[in-house]
Amino acid sequence: MSPTRPIKLGVISCPGAEKVTTEVTRHLKKQYSKKYSRLAVHISRKYNMQVEDVWRMMYLNEDLHSVRLNPNSNFTKYQPPEFRLPVKFTMIAKGEFKAEINSSVKGMNIFIIQDVENHYPISFNGSDEKYILSVNDHIFLLFVTMDAVRQAGAASVTLVLPTYPYSRQHKKKGREALTASRFGQICEFMGANRIITIDIHSKEIENSFKNLILENLHGSYQILLKLKNLVDFDDPDLVVVSPDTGAVDRNKFFAGNLKKPLAMLYKERDYSKVSQNAGKTNITNIRLLGDVKGKTVFMADDMLGTGGTLIMAMKALKGFGAKKIICSISLPMFSGDAVNFFDEAYKEGLFEYIIGTTAVYHEEDLLGKEWFVSAPVSDLIARSISRLYHERSLSPLLDNSRMIQKLLKKN
Repeated sequence: MSPTRPIKLGVISCPGAEKVTTEVTRHLKKQYSKKYSRLAVHISRKYNMQVEDVWRMMYLNEDLHSVRLNPNSNFTKYQPPEFRLPVKFTMIAKGEFKAEINSSVKGMNIFIIQDVENHYPISFNGSDEKYILSVNDHIFLLFVTMDAVRQAGAASVTLVLPTYPYSRQHKKKGREALTASRFGQICEFMGANRIITIDIHSKEIENSFKNLILENLHGSYQILLKLKNLVDFDDPDLVVVSPDTGAVDRNKFFAGNLKKPLAMLYKERDYSKVSQNAGKTNITNIRLLGDVKGKTVFMADDMLGTGGTLIMAMKALKGFGAKKIICSISLPMFSGDAVNFFDEAYKEGLFEYIIGTTAVYHEEDLLGKEWFVSAPVSDLIARSISRLYHERSLSPLLDNSRMIQKLLKKN
């Protein structure tokens, strides 16, 4: 392995993941520049050398052990590689997709990034014509890219899917498919070694694979970085509320780290009805376990689709006497007319802010709202890629309680 450049690390962006890939590669360059600059300073002090001489020796060693000479002519500082590999994507008139890798990937560790929930217009090959792709379109783009990489001789393939598709179809209640498991099994069959995702809806999905490894990252630290600017963590009237029974563990994690009381909402549903949007849900009654009267409420959930259940939870909490409500969403999809529904809810004073991670791409129609706070997770993804490439443990990223405690102590 090169002492100065991770020459076997390559990142590929599928259409729809351009923004997050750009941010991830920017953080990778920043991380490696910082890492190797500190290394050069440490070696110079240890061996009583000039930093410039250390860089010269490191680049000399790289050229001696590399088939291709490093084109860099400036040996006085670290020059990170581009990481991102060029790929040509084509959408054929009848709806088929094609991916062509435009550089050698033989023997490389490839990380393919795809945002399956990006439903904004996307162009192919610089064309003026744009298409709105469905989740299934994004998935098949991922498949053809994965196959192209494998055909080109990559040593390993890791899929970076901030949103794991079909994650809610993870258990059977009748004659229905286990699509969440099947998707991962298809990826495994096609040669994927690992999947990196953020706050997957059900952890049981990872039990469905033989050899494929599922790394489930958490955006809790990034969410708390934004929350600390909105509330006082020392406020005795701050309380954490779980919006339903399925989100108890997530909110228990926040309550435990913030050292705050935990309350829970229990929702009674009429399953003869189907939730259509934020205004029409199948929830018939909501009960509260705990006390929120006169308090500032922080409520966390994993994903937001139409947003109907969250708005009903806000209304219920206001009815129970909550003073302020701040929510966090790991996967803020805002499907259909959800943005408009939350606009109305904000005007009614139902909530103060919604913190959403960048695991799902959005434009100004959401990012421009005064009630929405964006929490970037590209640095988290970049750190996981770097650690996996260098065969280091992901434990500090998977269980980020230590990082959170440092943040709270600093705050």
